[in-house]
Amino acid sequence: MPAPQLRLAELMASFSLAIDLGSGQPMEWVIRCTLLGARLAEALNLNEDERRDIFYLSLLRHIGCTANAHSDAQLFGNEMVGAAAMTIDADDTQAVIRYVTSVIGKDTLGNNRPWLARAAMFARVLAAGPNLAKANHTAQCEVGQHLAAALGFEPRLQQALLHVYERWDGKGDVTQLKGQQIPLAVRVTHVAQDAAAFFQLGGLDMAVEIARNRAGRQFDPDIVETFCKHASALCSGLDAPSSWEAVLAAEPGAPLILTDEQLDSAAYAIADFTDLKSPFMLSHSRHVAGLAEAAARRCRLPDTDVAAIRRAGLIHDIGRVGVTSGIWGKAGPLTEAEWERVRLHSYYTERIFTRAASLAPLSALAAQHHERLDGSGYHRRLPGASLTLMARLLAAADVYSAMTEPRPHRAALPPERAADELRRAVKAGKFDSQAVDEVLSAAGHTVGKRHGMATSLSEREIEVLRLLARGSTNKQIAHELFITEKTVEHHVTHIYNKIGVSSRAAATLHAMQNGLL
Repeated sequence: MPAPQLRLAELMASFSLAIDLGSGQPMEWVIRCTLLGARLAEALNLNEDERRDIFYLSLLRHIGCTANAHSDAQLFGNEMVGAAAMTIDADDTQAVIRYVTSVIGKDTLGNNRPWLARAAMFARVLAAGPNLAKANHTAQCEVGQHLAAALGFEPRLQQALLHVYERWDGKGDVTQLKGQQIPLAVRVTHVAQDAAAFFQLGGLDMAVEIARNRAGRQFDPDIVETFCKHASALCSGLDAPSSWEAVLAAEPGAPLILTDEQLDSAAYAIADFTDLKSPFMLSHSRHVAGLAEAAARRCRLPDTDVAAIRRAGLIHDIGRVGVTSGIWGKAGPLTEAEWERVRLHSYYTERIFTRAASLAPLSALAAQHHERLDGSGYHRRLPGASLTLMARLLAAADVYSAMTEPRPHRAALPPERAADELRRAVKAGKFDSQAVDEVLSAAGHTVGKRHGMATSLSEREIEVLRLLARGSTNKQIAHELFITEKTVEHHVTHIYNKIGVSSRAAATLHAMQNGLL
């Protein structure tokens, strides 16, 4: 049975779950805003192109949320506790001050730091003044524009992302557009986001009240009027446990199906979105993907598997966006509670992409990058028998890439030292030796090539094959390896079955072709 086709809407809705995490919002917050935006666009009698722009702008509006994560964590203490900022009325000075004082000075777990530390952070925020918000918004808009381009969206949508922090009255802080100068998709999305948020907070009456209060200031008054007129129907079902199916059904026009090339481009954009979370992770996902892909090719895996491991490498760390940058940037040792947060990131990776049927196998593979052969990994603590060749390659590629990149608690390890550390982990039973050899070879290290990995030969079986190929009898092999002849016979049978041969000569040729001698 062929794999199900992947819709652009499915990929972007999945991606929006990561945006929820990165923004500190509950899962499906972006999806609910998008669903309301799509309904509002219909109520406004907009054409299909306009409705499509609103649909995808709503999904992507906060795609730049990782752009300031590290600096915000340094300034505020924990950038993940700032979700309430989405609903603050910027014209209410007292509300803004109450918000800032409530979120500033949090630690990596969201708890208040000592009051002196909080006071110092508050002073730094006051010193930064309005320019802080403008700098953050500008960075998010520019990153959003570039990521939308990488995802393949039209220039019209890319341009709209530059204006998502503008206001109807012209008091926005990026480009200062006002009124109908602001793209229509942005104006509709503004109303839909706040209406959906306040509907969740206080029901229909609150959503209508807030929309009317902000009309003519932040919002286009005509769009607000349409929302208020149809509010009951527009908000129907927004409080359902899940809006996944509803938002997919709301995609304007015929579903857009992604080609393999478009999926690859999107995966690279997702990798960059992820790695912006911390300056210590920049290009990490690209490094892992490239190394895992090269190792998979060395193993002569099918092209479909090579593509899968490359994509899994690109998306494997997306769950990191759901953990504060204060943890990823911490120079000292992590507490056990912080480690629990760290272990969540592979779980988040799996959950983000598991809802789309054609992405589920990819998400399962990507989420296994911290599993270990001895069952000591996370988040499922899978034993080695449950880890496929691709999972083993991905895990080795991830840890080698991490060791050769700088981290807050250490400098980047020299490649040879990283290779030695990885080999020690093999001896400790954590990594597959042949997978590590292929990854190290792909990274440019000289190792004994073991393409026997494709046939899953064990270390002992490779030793037997080498002696067999050089003409040793079973008795001689037994003597050389200090095992019984019966055990040698079992090894030879297993070797022949695994590599698909029935003669010593063919086994010898296999050993030669795969660099096992």
